[in-house]
Order: sequence, then C-alpha cells, then structure tokens
Amino acid sequence: LGVGLADMLRKQYGTENVILSDIKKPPPNVYSSGPFVYADVLDYKHLRELIINNRITWLVHYSALLSAVGEANVALARKINITGLHNVLDLALEHCLRLFVPSTIGAFGPSSPRDPAPDLCVQRPRTIYGVSKVHGELMGEYLHHKYGLDFRCLRYPGVISVNTPPGGGTTDYAVQIFHDALSTGHHVCYLRPDTRLPMMHISDCHRATIEFMQSPECQLSLRTYNIAAMSFTPEEVAQEIRKHLPHLKVTYNPDSVRQTIADSWPIRFDDSNARRDWGWAPAFGLEELVADMLRSVREKRTDEGLPVR
Repeated sequence: LGVGLADMLRKQYGTENVILSDIKKPPPNVYSSGPFVYADVLDYKHLRELIINNRITWLVHYSALLSAVGEANVALARKINITGLHNVLDLALEHCLRLFVPSTIGAFGPSSPRDPAPDLCVQRPRTIYGVSKVHGELMGEYLHHKYGLDFRCLRYPGVISVNTPPGGGTTDYAVQIFHDALSTGHHVCYLRPDTRLPMMHISDCHRATIEFMQSPECQLSLRTYNIAAMSFTPEEVAQEIRKHLPHLKVTYNPDSVRQTIADSWPIRFDDSNARRDWGWAPAFGLEELVADMLRSVREKRTDEGLPVR
C-alpha cells in the first residue's frame, strides 16, 4: 500500500518531501524512487527523532498485523496494532501532525448490520485485528475532540493490488486468484463460493486516502468513514476472469478461521457520508478491476521471466 501511495504523493509534493519507512529491507526500486528510512512503530524515541529531523507534518500509519495472521499471534498483533498505534497517536499530538490511520471491514462484527454497514453502528469484532482497529477509531476520535488532533481514518474494504503480495488477510484470495489464473489456471479458494465482501482496486484506495487527507477539516462531519467501490463473491470474480481466461478452474476448500471471519464482516459498505462530505467516487467496478489485474499480473510475471497462460 505505502509504495503506491508515496508515488502519488511525490508527484504532488515533490520526491524528497515524502518518506517511506518499514522494518523490512524493501526491493531496490523503493530505494531508487525516493527517501526511505528504517522505522519501528514500537520504538517511540527513534520515531520522534525521525519526525523532528525531517520536519514531518503528516503521518500515514499502515503498520498492522492482518486478520488471519493476527489470530495466529494475538500477543504480537496487540503489540503492533495497539501499542504501535499509541506511539503514533502520542507523537502526532506532541508535534501537531495530521494523522491518517486506516481501518477496515474487520472493524465490524457479527452483530453489526451487514448489508449495508453504515458509518455509525454496533461494532463488536471477533478478531484482535478488528478490536485493535475499533480501538484506533475511538482513540483518534477522542483525541480529536479533547485536544483537536487532526485524526483521519478510512475503513478500507478488501484491497486488490498486483504489487502487494497476500499478507494474511481474509480478502487475500481476490489477489491470489489472478496469479493462479495466469500461472496454473487453477485456484484453491479458502472461502465458500457465495461469500460476498466489499472490495476495491488499489488505485481507488490510494486516491480516496489522498483526497480525504486533503479535504478541509470544515467539510468533515466524521473522523472515520466507510469507503466502497464494489462487493463480489469468489464465484463472481471467477466468472469475470473466465471472460478473459475461459479455462480457469476454482476448487472451494473453505478454511474455518477465514470463513468464520468473513461471515462476521459486512457484505456491503454504506459510504454515503464520504460521497457527500468530501466527494468520494470510485473509478473501478468489477469488470475494470479484473481487466486491469489480469494485465498487471501478466506484465509482472513476464518481467520476472515466469510463464504466463
């Protein structure tokens, strides 16, 4: 997520003015595309140093353990997703930063309205990932009301991108299926064929984030907004891919952890507040998404010297 967002921001604000960070060594193209620093969200002192030395004014906080991975390591998820967030909140307050923290469909639970899920409703998530995101939404809103922190948060649907390898999320199948369609022609799906979830193309996700961050505060009636583009099932995305690759075979082998998580999440997002307050509108529907992903994955595989069907 961060690399594509940084590229878009660098076009607007200048390469040197947007600094990427991670705790992992990035691929060479990241180093050559602009400033990159090592940053660990659990190291408060070093983060403060980075903020002061680089005169940071915006913080975009993407560090998190995702839904399925978080369930396998709750203690680590709590550390990164909650302690890490507290460090970032404190620093944003201390240095008057504008702070963006993504939330997720995972911030809803089985007792939330699912079709559609509105911005404000019962949220009782059943994963540590979801619990930590609700905690983030509430903390940000609280610090905004109490101290005027410019906190902004978008609830992302499943984000589909050629450059982000599946990272232990529940919606990852919708990225993997394109790679499988072009390599083996066979995808084993860990969700039932009729599991409908909100999804979004990565470029819509980046654009929503930037447009939201640039919106004047006076336009915002909320601090956390749903954003939506489309909702589809594994069967629907497979059918759309078959218009391009008729021989795609999908086997359904539901994984109980991920299926249970998916069944507790919204089927659709009501994002009418985002559309009304700051003009959100997606560019990609299912057809456009599938055509673009197949083209991008084909290119990527060809560049890496891998066979393509």
